Amino acid sequence: MTNWHLKGKKALITGATKGIGRAVAEEFLSLGAEILIVARNENEVSEAVETWQKQGLHAYGCVADVAKGDDRLAIVEKVKTVFGDKLDILVNNVGTNIRKQLIDYQEDEYRQIFETNLFSMVEMCRLCYPFLKNGVGANVVNVASVAGFLDVLSGPPYGMTKAAEIQLTRHLAVEWASAGIRVNAVSPWYTATPLTVPVLTNPERLEQILKRTPLSRVAQPEEVASVVAFLAMDKASYITGQNIAVDGGMSVKGL
Repeated sequence: MTNWHLKGKKALITGATKGIGRAVAEEFLSLGAEILIVARNENEVSEAVETWQKQGLHAYGCVADVAKGDDRLAIVEKVKTVFGDKLDILVNNVGTNIRKQLIDYQEDEYRQIFETNLFSMVEMCRLCYPFLKNGVGANVVNVASVAGFLDVLSGPPYGMTKAAEIQLTRHLAVEWASAGIRVNAVSPWYTATPLTVPVLTNPERLEQILKRTPLSRVAQPEEVASVVAFLAMDKASYITGQNIAVDGGMSVKGL
């Protein structure tokens, strides 16, 4: 029997009602996982969960903002309710951005980016550790960005948070290996999601992006989700501490 599946796996996915997060949720469900999704919009969470449950899939939802401490604790309580004391997969996907030059940011703006992108990831990892320790083939997949190792005109705070996410991935891969927990990251290039609409609808910026990308197109969310799913599988049991760029060849292009 092939083990290219996620049957029996219990997964928590943040920011999972749209874009890459939604694609990850649907990929996991198609591979047999049970999922608990987290997002701030109650209507979007309800719509997604209802759609999947009508298809006979094991999906649950939690309305929460991972940037808020009380909400993070509420997510943990929901994990207990839905999955008990075990969690096999944590996907830290939630993210935000405000694109400006550094001198144009207000302090509250860059702090918001750090709180949402980085500190929420740190806290979700820390809070979910006891559940992951009890999981089977447990692992964490952090959705970072090529902005974490290259300047892609996304604004310094965003790039800084993504670089820190990648480094957190490396540290936890070492720190948590003795507990049997793998930790990896996936770094997309421009992907067709709501977050990138302001960029991809700008003809000049889109032309720049496509010229830099050997495959000459932006990614679709499903193409990122498939890499996240692979890393979450038992098939990837000897892969930890890695950051995989899903970038159409952009990061290796010279001339």
